[in-house]
Amino acid sequence: MDRGFRMLDRPACLRRLPSGMLATLLLCFICGVAAPCFASPVKGRQMLAATPPMGWNDWAQYQCGYTAQDILANAKGLVKTGLAAHGYNTVTIDDCWMQKDRDAQGNLQADPQRFPQGMKPVAQAIHAMGLKFGIYEDAGYETCDGLAGSGEPDGGGKDHFLQDTRLFASWGVDYLKLDGCKVYVPAGGTKADAYRKAYAAQSAALKAVNRPMVFSESAPAYFQGTPDWYDVLSWVRDYGQLWREGSDMANFHVKKPDDPRFHSVLWNYSYNLPLGRFQKPGNWNDADFIIGGADGMSLAETRTQLALWSMMSAPLILSSDVGRLSPQAVAILGNKAVLAIDQDALGKMATLVRRNQIMDVLFKKLSGGSYAIAVLNRGTSPIQLELHPADFGFAANAGCRLTAWNLWSGTDQPAASTLQANVASHDIAIWRVHAAPSCGTPTRTGAIIMVAAGRHRDMDNDTRCLAVSGSVEDCAGTSAEAWTITPSGALKSAGKCLVPANGKPSMQGCSARKDQRWKYTLLGNLVSADGECLTASGPDNQSQPLSIQTCGHNQSDQIWSLPN
Repeated sequence: MDRGFRMLDRPACLRRLPSGMLATLLLCFICGVAAPCFASPVKGRQMLAATPPMGWNDWAQYQCGYTAQDILANAKGLVKTGLAAHGYNTVTIDDCWMQKDRDAQGNLQADPQRFPQGMKPVAQAIHAMGLKFGIYEDAGYETCDGLAGSGEPDGGGKDHFLQDTRLFASWGVDYLKLDGCKVYVPAGGTKADAYRKAYAAQSAALKAVNRPMVFSESAPAYFQGTPDWYDVLSWVRDYGQLWREGSDMANFHVKKPDDPRFHSVLWNYSYNLPLGRFQKPGNWNDADFIIGGADGMSLAETRTQLALWSMMSAPLILSSDVGRLSPQAVAILGNKAVLAIDQDALGKMATLVRRNQIMDVLFKKLSGGSYAIAVLNRGTSPIQLELHPADFGFAANAGCRLTAWNLWSGTDQPAASTLQANVASHDIAIWRVHAAPSCGTPTRTGAIIMVAAGRHRDMDNDTRCLAVSGSVEDCAGTSAEAWTITPSGALKSAGKCLVPANGKPSMQGCSARKDQRWKYTLLGNLVSADGECLTASGPDNQSQPLSIQTCGHNQSDQIWSLPN
């Protein structure tokens, strides 16, 4: 029965495995993943990472230039600053902790220069501080730095996923980050299938040991900008709790400590925001580390990163020298009201309400009937903006009032028909909002965007907006780019609905007709009642007219991001 606008999904085992049912069954059997392939999660089992994970990782600050003393100093810093008490409670060691060779029994060996006492005493010391302990490994035969990986050897052979996971459990590991460098791809196989096999095997190994570990997957990041990216995003959630989708955050370098790093914050935010359809409690899109407060980031930029990650319900994993954070930066990173937006039980990604060349407006539904609104200033000059309840899908009536709590100043704005935003360069305003009963429940309202999946690697060129003119063009933040997704699945703007007609959609008067309903797939397609896809025609550096075409597989001109 047609229930209107809904997310189409496929069973876990049927998402882009090797072609044919037999190959699917063989892969599940070989990987030892019968449970995730063929069964539902065990009822009553506690959900891992029910809210986005929080903690600290060494990589963006130290890369390979760290020792056990640096790890423990930052753990102590989390406790001393109070950040641990605010939720930053998992300390994860990244690449370079191990040696290139395994011991005679095939076990991983800690680098004796970095960890002269081995890894277990470090884990015990971290646990003694009331913190959790995380470790890094790689799904390939070597890590990104050329050290011992867990995956199949180059050329094929037995992997070490189960053996390494048992070793991690013996150390007391609570969190595993599995990178994706140097994954062996057999002759005749595909890169996507090789990655799925490796991450499925690691997932099975985690289920086989008697210790819960949060599983952070890096697989999607190795497909960003390719047609397989969305396929990989479709299956990682079957195996782990969070995943990196793309580029790393800009690292700190001792020889260039003042190099600006905010550009990487904006880029990671840009490619993460449109992926809300893949996320739910227990499954998180990971936009990479919080570098706010570190060198190369101003206090305004620190506020911006924390607020953006919180609006996206992204993991909050600091990567800085915690002992060198200023009191002001600690206060920002430990802002309870903003952290509550990130850790909200609904786990919703924010909707992009409006975007132009200097500004984004975001809206997020929260548990308990409240909402969050944020205004980002990407430009070089201050901006002033007046927002109305209807901008966010509330009823456009004179009685609709919003009461807003400014989460930076802690001050309330009394119930009003508008929300005033004054935002400095590279800064962000963020409020928790309560709507008057007369406002009703907000509709799904905002921009419908198309992304180039990382081909351009900057926000303005990588994101384009659907306009009522019947084209896709550079986002301008105008009312012509404001859409409402109706309960029946219609795409409505300016009182009219987008309707496919003779291969070319047009705006017509809204009705209950079936041809005005669109179905939205997990891979991002907007499918008409006739089973064809809304398509942007022509080069993506020009205004692209719309057409209705046969649905392809992961065609960038048919992938859309809708209001949540």
